[in-house]
Amino acid sequence: MQAGQQKVAVLGGGSFGTVIANIMAEKGIQVSQWMRDSARAEEINQQHINSRYLPDYPLSLSLKATTDIESAVKDASLVFVSIPSPSFRSVVRKAKPFLHAGQMVISTTKGIEGDTFSLMSEILKDELPGAKVGVLSGPNLAKEVARHQLTATVIASDDEALRSEVQVALHQSYFRVYASTDMYGVELGGTLKNIYAIAAGLSAALGVGENTKSMLITRSLAEMSRFAVSMGANPMTFLGLAGVGDLIVTCMSPLSRNYRVGYALGSGKTLDEAVKSLGEVAEGVNTIRIIKAKSDELQIYMPLVSGLYEVVFNGAHVQEVVKAMMLNEQSSDVEFVLPRDTLSC
Repeated sequence: MQAGQQKVAVLGGGSFGTVIANIMAEKGIQVSQWMRDSARAEEINQQHINSRYLPDYPLSLSLKATTDIESAVKDASLVFVSIPSPSFRSVVRKAKPFLHAGQMVISTTKGIEGDTFSLMSEILKDELPGAKVGVLSGPNLAKEVARHQLTATVIASDDEALRSEVQVALHQSYFRVYASTDMYGVELGGTLKNIYAIAAGLSAALGVGENTKSMLITRSLAEMSRFAVSMGANPMTFLGLAGVGDLIVTCMSPLSRNYRVGYALGSGKTLDEAVKSLGEVAEGVNTIRIIKAKSDELQIYMPLVSGLYEVVFNGAHVQEVVKAMMLNEQSSDVEFVLPRDTLSC
């Protein structure tokens, strides 16, 4: 993709949608960002700022926002969908009449559709059977990317041309894009870590020690990879940016929306108060409920998810949940081990 020669569409006016749209606009790529809010679209076009989600970061003068989804996606070589999971399918359906067969459509949403237990890539394949589909995920806090702090992400797809196109479009001196063919692994890594970021924020509010934080992150990684492998993902994916990389940043940074929800809960706020004070969508809250139901159905051992579910939705006391978890059966430290003949190569 050569700057200025092709057009890219970004569906969504939130923080990450705005950030990736701006990355490409800064390179001279023609970017059309679709959003529902006409006032915010006008603000981006006239004042070159998204005051709700990125109030302190000026945007490229060439970034164009619109509320007309047809004009946004028409003739776009790449279409990024950065819509919260509850609205993801409805927006894709809205864009569908204006998309053509073979168009490259990439999800950046880290969530699961509750009613169907569909990942966003599965929704794209379901609604757009002729499209080439990919997912973008990694340790990508939007405000840090907006400040041009060094960041890396992963584009996952079974389509080599799509992976290459996205790498070229998003590559910047401060933003590097790695490729993967494990779409579900990358997507589940980005989705599941939201749960454990809530647990990390809650723990931080309670003043836990460094040993506890380390245990929480590593056991979270074991738990999320155990679940993902049961769904067909490659466990090695979780050693990369979309797995342990994303887990670390969301479990350690107050910039993480899910971490902030957990911190508010640990500080004594109700779930409604915690979510309201955030002012943005924290995908992890809904993901806890969805993953708890699925893990129970499939009988997957996920003590952290079960404990967090009791705290968040049933008002259980954190200390009692922690005590119960520490008394659970002790399982193996590392579950996925390479064969010795592989290690000796």
